[in-house]
Amino acid sequence: MSDTSRTTPQISAETPQIAIIGAGIVGLGIAWRLAGRASVTVFDRGKAGAGASHAAAGMLAACCEAEPGEEALIALGRDSQARWPAFAEELLRASGVDVELRREGTLVLALTADDQAQIEHLLEFQRGLNLPLEWLSAASTRAREPHLAGKIAGALYAPEDHQVDNRKLALALRIAAEAAGVVIHEERPVKEIFVQGGGARGIVLEDGTIVPADRVVLAAGAWSRGIGGLPPDQRPPVRPIKGQVLCLRMDAAAPLLSHVLWVPGAYLVPRRDGRLILGATVEERGFDDTITAGGMLTLLDAAWRAIPAIEELQIEETWVGHRPGSRDDAPILGPGPIEGLFYATGHHRNGVLLAPVTADAMARLVLDGVVEPAIKPFGLERFLPAQAAE
Repeated sequence: MSDTSRTTPQISAETPQIAIIGAGIVGLGIAWRLAGRASVTVFDRGKAGAGASHAAAGMLAACCEAEPGEEALIALGRDSQARWPAFAEELLRASGVDVELRREGTLVLALTADDQAQIEHLLEFQRGLNLPLEWLSAASTRAREPHLAGKIAGALYAPEDHQVDNRKLALALRIAAEAAGVVIHEERPVKEIFVQGGGARGIVLEDGTIVPADRVVLAAGAWSRGIGGLPPDQRPPVRPIKGQVLCLRMDAAAPLLSHVLWVPGAYLVPRRDGRLILGATVEERGFDDTITAGGMLTLLDAAWRAIPAIEELQIEETWVGHRPGSRDDAPILGPGPIEGLFYATGHHRNGVLLAPVTADAMARLVLDGVVEPAIKPFGLERFLPAQAAE
């Protein structure tokens, strides 16, 4: 809420002072890109990279998940996908951390003729967008992944839908950002955006401390709507979407799987160190973080039907994440409803995929006032009444 009784401390006019709310992959990526031209401070309610960034599977699935009605989001995903190789290389140089960009591609498995018909129906739309996708016969699919179940119909192959290790990505971004001069404050929850004179002038922490800033970036993921300082109808319409995930342990020298594999009801993501990520449930349960027998059973059953040999693997870890879902499942990227405020939230299942384009475009917007064409369709105004958006 606006509070004109407070006095904003003076800030330097020479170097922009930027406060970022949220130290996940999105917030850290933007901070890293801003650091060369601004003084950047990041605040997070928990540990840096410990939210959805930690819970994700790291898939860069711009092609195989493309659906009708999401043409702008598909274009954004493809733009970011193209930036990923250079982004990963630059991060390696800046942080010393290899985020393990793997290029085997993704398989969308059809176990039955009905699965195949469903995939082929969607493939007609996807090919209309010139997406690089190929239908593989059962024999060709098994040649790529010999441990698949005895009876399959085939698979859709997405050669450019790669993966990275999301946890290493969060670590690399933190190291790179701090090396560039970004200051990160963990376990410092932000209560509200400090609004004065019709603009964002900083943030207010839960303990009442006012942190002055020229510009504020709201990148708090599923918690974004809970940040005060604005009327309810001007807060980003983002909600938590619960996902349960588990990790199995393969033999790294003889893994059961090498591609990212989508199967009916689940996905499987192999890591170089032998981990096999199984995810993820999609639940509208707020910030509930319980692991349930039903959730684990659903994932294990779906994975077992595709690769029966997983039943011999050790369960290494289970966890819950909260995806930041907007009303249309697309991100909210752009200026906020008041001067000096910017939104980078609502990435839903695409936070890792969209990390490069979000970091680049938001840094350009915050510092230069330029809205790149790729993010133009994703502003907050699409959710506001027509008269408010004008």
